Amino acid sequence: MNDYRSLKFLDLFQSIFRSINIDYDVMRKILQIKLTMDQRRVPTIFANSTSKKKDSNQFLKSLGIYALYGLALIPFLFLGENYMFQSSIMFGITMFILMTSMISDFSSVLLDVRDKTILHTKPLNTRTVNAAKIIHVTIYMTMLTGAFIAIPAIVMLFVKGFAYFLVFFVEIILLVLFIMALTAMVYIFVLRFFSGERLKDIINYVQILLSVGIVVGYQIVIRAFDFVDLNFTYDFSWWHVFIPPIWFAAPFELLLNQDYASVMIILSLLTLIVPIVSIIVYYRLMPTFERNLQKLMEDTAKAKKSRWNFRNLWERLLCSSKEERLFFRFSQIMMGREREFKLKVYPSLGMALVFPFIFVFNALNTESFSELATSRVYLNIYFCNIIIGVVVHMLKFSGKYKGAWVFQVTPIKKTERFYSATLKAFLVKLYVPVYLILCVAFIAIFSFRILPDLVIVFVTAVLNTLIAYKVINNEEFPFTQAFESAQEGANSIKYFLLMFLVALFAGLHFLATTIPFGIYIYLAILLVVTFVAWRMVFSKRELVV
Repeated sequence: MNDYRSLKFLDLFQSIFRSINIDYDVMRKILQIKLTMDQRRVPTIFANSTSKKKDSNQFLKSLGIYALYGLALIPFLFLGENYMFQSSIMFGITMFILMTSMISDFSSVLLDVRDKTILHTKPLNTRTVNAAKIIHVTIYMTMLTGAFIAIPAIVMLFVKGFAYFLVFFVEIILLVLFIMALTAMVYIFVLRFFSGERLKDIINYVQILLSVGIVVGYQIVIRAFDFVDLNFTYDFSWWHVFIPPIWFAAPFELLLNQDYASVMIILSLLTLIVPIVSIIVYYRLMPTFERNLQKLMEDTAKAKKSRWNFRNLWERLLCSSKEERLFFRFSQIMMGREREFKLKVYPSLGMALVFPFIFVFNALNTESFSELATSRVYLNIYFCNIIIGVVVHMLKFSGKYKGAWVFQVTPIKKTERFYSATLKAFLVKLYVPVYLILCVAFIAIFSFRILPDLVIVFVTAVLNTLIAYKVINNEEFPFTQAFESAQEGANSIKYFLLMFLVALFAGLHFLATTIPFGIYIYLAILLVVTFVAWRMVFSKRELVV
């Protein structure tokens, strides 16, 4: 096994570990094995890569991508001396990148139970095993954070000076500790109240909610500032104590601008105290956390009451044959039970639900509610259609893709019905619930006058789904590919084109509203085009697996 440089650096502090009753030699050996096994783990950011060389650490290769992400911080360094605004945004972006990476890549490390059957049968100090887990995550979070802030830190040193750089460096360390502890404590809470299969589902939903919540947090941070005379001004409100990026911005204002207001002192103290207390609490709860992790090894799934009657209603309404109804039912089950599919797709659905509201609320900054209710701002509902391309693309993949051989031995007469049924299942199970929530909210805001417009948006979504299938998934069969086999570069261009297509439909819709009876004419055209296109696309074709 390799003697990693991170372990050689750790050797410098072995006396500290020994002083707190940690068997350093055992901990180092556990870490060495974990780091070696990590060479086989593909980070989420490279999950779509098709070029995976044997014995190469994919995580190290992904650091270049995070370095590019870090370039997003540089423009905020040139916003003058308004430290509260620029630092809040910078730490908001940093927290978003690091938190999502923690959720996507390192939750599997925090929740790993595979080594329990080996380590827990040996006479090992529990404190040593727990320390190895914390150091394992810390090593990777340190490398990821270093790659992310390396270029901005160099620019910062020349633009802002050494004092700014030093404060930033110390706060980044505190931020990493806070993110690690926060993520772990969320899982500790979930593990405390749920067990078995139900727990696995809850953890899945927690990861999804964290991803969506971080994006919503951006909007909260922005609203902490007022834009006056081309400058952002900060006015404290009580709820700012719950916004971590604002905490981390306060020390810059306190130390560099000598703003010794009580508010800045309180926020700065939160920057120091909360991360340290969080990591101490997490370490204290580690034994409980490890005990509760045993629940992940349990299988306490209970049979759910059948909902076939409701599903049969959709099957009969949307599917024209018994064969297509079976495919429809199968697709709905796959979308509901595949945890990896839900983890990759449901955050996109959350974004589709949140973004239309964000742009509506942004409009309230420039006009009154009565003006908003009579405007065309409701067209922002088209943002819920942007995710269609991504989700339709993910319909190709499954964690159980090796079972695809069953399609080759099944006497399927019309194979084109499978993808037709799968797309219908996607619309019913995933898109329609989000769309209906938006419809209810938008009707409450803009009144029933927008009902024809909402129908147009739905028909456009169906047409977008069909186009996305032809552009991305054409000649593929659903649920027959491994998640790791997703293409990387080509599909990014296709996603962009599909997003542009959504914008084009929104533009055509806007033009239709400027013409007398235009929306009804446009709706009739869309219905005809969508119906004819669906029939043409799903003409008989050969089975491809």
